[in-house]
Amino acid sequence: MRDTEREAELLEAERRLQTAQRAGDVAALDALLDDRLIAVGPDGRTFGKEDDLAAHRSGSSVLDELVEEELELVVAGTTGVTFFRGRVSGTFAGAPFAARLRYTRTWAYDDEYGWRILAAHLSPVP
Repeated sequence: MRDTEREAELLEAERRLQTAQRAGDVAALDALLDDRLIAVGPDGRTFGKEDDLAAHRSGSSVLDELVEEELELVVAGTTGVTFFRGRVSGTFAGAPFAARLRYTRTWAYDDEYGWRILAAHLSPVP
């Protein structure tokens, strides 16, 4: 598969992720997150796939708004990275929030699952 095809598939996976986040779709998130996921939140704490899914299941993490302002991506073989910047608001850990955030996501591709997020980092941006 050529990198341009993988880039198109990665863009589609990023779009599915954003749709799943907006909808709180735990099944879709489960399919898009690698079981080995390590993510770093804006406070520097790390969390894994099960932490993320549990937060969506329980309703302690709800996105009311997710507006993409910028998206870049790069693919090198079976590794991809997406760089999202946008406005996000909702509830996190039971508290309301609104922020502009930068998400950097590292995706791994395999023939069985397609693109899945292996690592992520998010931070506030002005």
